[in-house]
Amino acid sequence: MANVCILGGGFIGRFYAESLIGRRSKDSVTVVYSRSEDTVNRFAKDYKVGNVYTDMESAVLDPAAEIVIIALPNYLHEEAVMLCVKHKKAVLCTKPLGRTAQEALRMMEACEKAGIFSGYLEDLCYTPKFLKSLKSVKDGAIGRVLWAKSRETHPGPHADWFWDLEAAGGGAIVDMGCHCIEISRNFIGKDIKPIEVMCWADTQVKPIEAEDHAIGLVKYENGAIGQFEVSWTFRGGMDLRDEVMGSEGTIWVNSWLRTGFEMFTSGEGNGGYLVEKSESDNGWQFPVGDEAHELGYTNMFIDMFTAYEEGSAPQESFYDGYVVNAVIDAAYKSAKTKQWEPIDLKVWRGKEGVTKPSVFQEYDADHWFIKNETLPNGDKVTIVKDKVTGKTKKITN
Repeated sequence: MANVCILGGGFIGRFYAESLIGRRSKDSVTVVYSRSEDTVNRFAKDYKVGNVYTDMESAVLDPAAEIVIIALPNYLHEEAVMLCVKHKKAVLCTKPLGRTAQEALRMMEACEKAGIFSGYLEDLCYTPKFLKSLKSVKDGAIGRVLWAKSRETHPGPHADWFWDLEAAGGGAIVDMGCHCIEISRNFIGKDIKPIEVMCWADTQVKPIEAEDHAIGLVKYENGAIGQFEVSWTFRGGMDLRDEVMGSEGTIWVNSWLRTGFEMFTSGEGNGGYLVEKSESDNGWQFPVGDEAHELGYTNMFIDMFTAYEEGSAPQESFYDGYVVNAVIDAAYKSAKTKQWEPIDLKVWRGKEGVTKPSVFQEYDADHWFIKNETLPNGDKVTIVKDKVTGKTKKITN
């Protein structure tokens, strides 16, 4: 059993509390902190938390705080992590780990030097559909991964600090691109080095300094490509989709919007909260049966607390958060230069010198194989390439 301190009583802190209470039936939220007295008192009442603080260090110091969960704005992550390091408390931090790779690296190295358990709360890498698709990929169902694509779009975040460039560290890329980048890393292989990024980003709708829309390509050392699409300008709710294409197959995952649960309401009564980022409470609605579970929170905390108890590393670590921040840094640079920009990984713990596999597959002694296909008339054809001349030809079987 773990006694948990949650730093932050707002939107994400409440999601975490919902996921923890009554899930494993062995963990307890015993301490809560918020800068706002109204927020922390409401949280304490709703989740029956006895130890309430508006001073962060006092919350971390509380003897009832065994594991500290950081559910705070981006600009407070480093301060909170360093308090956990100072007082030797295990720490789990929401995404993104830092506003920059430099911040993330400081946090990672401080935790490792202090010898405290740390975990990166990247919930979308724990959704049921993602975990099942990742297992299929790792089992070889789609062959060698060539392209992984992840999309998260919605009308924009709920809190004011997200819209502040300095407080958040960026816009839609740092807010949601962190999810998409880590999803692709998992599919392609976390031990494969991301080497450079090409990114387009712009402010299309919102009167802010940061980007509200971005598309990026992340090139990996083995030739694979990760693609992210993020937007705070998408209308219609929240859209979460992943695709992964391999040499032998393809997986498509739709985690939101089209969930198999559809409801029409005239909106004459007060329908209340239906689902995150829903833009209306009338017309056709697409709720989610168990929102916290579908967003990965329950699986995420099971992994985190099990790893803590067993003294092992969680699936998502502070190191993963650091790598993601390094990719994001390169994306922001590329968005300005309009060029491919190298990813500056001062610490790399994966494979080195991985090369792109050969595309040449032998058909016979004189030809390379390209593809097989059955035509509408029933003919079965094979396309091959002459090894010497380079000419292609069709062989009908």
